[in-house]
Amino acid sequence: MDINKIDYPQFFDLVSRRYSCRGYDNAPVSRDMLNAIVETARLAQSACNRQPWKFLVVDTPELRAEVVKCYSRDWAAEAQAFVIALGNNGEAWVRPSDGHNSMDIDVAIACENMCLAAASLGLGACWIGNFDVAGLRKAFDIPAEWTPVAVLSVGYPKPSQPVPEKKRKNIDEVVKWGKF
Repeated sequence: MDINKIDYPQFFDLVSRRYSCRGYDNAPVSRDMLNAIVETARLAQSACNRQPWKFLVVDTPELRAEVVKCYSRDWAAEAQAFVIALGNNGEAWVRPSDGHNSMDIDVAIACENMCLAAASLGLGACWIGNFDVAGLRKAFDIPAEWTPVAVLSVGYPKPSQPVPEKKRKNIDEVVKWGKF
């Protein structure tokens, strides 16, 4: 199938230009824009509609500094906001056949919605998974039943920020039709 013959140019363009931004301008991101981004997470699908998530939006300099302490990369300090995505295993659907808890998947779907929303608004975002969980818990008073799953940095990309080339496997390497 030739994907160029399928007519969904806006969505394909959005997915194609979304990237992990690691260089932010110092322009503030309005709370209206942050609310618009988080709204897309709220609307995300989840297993059995359990919605086992909460999102901490961090946009003050003092609290942004607390996030940066838990992920000490120079570029992260440039982000004008962070969204800390939390999941609750006790609220998530569990697959009966093997006990698989869907919390991580549900939160990941919501996070990807936010990354795409940021890109659609001309913002950059980066999904951060390598952070100090205990430090984040302490800094933000996160209760034990809530697990920090991801941190999203958000801001306007620096004009000089290079957009990395997307290096993805060929579709034939990742898709099988029928049986494996």
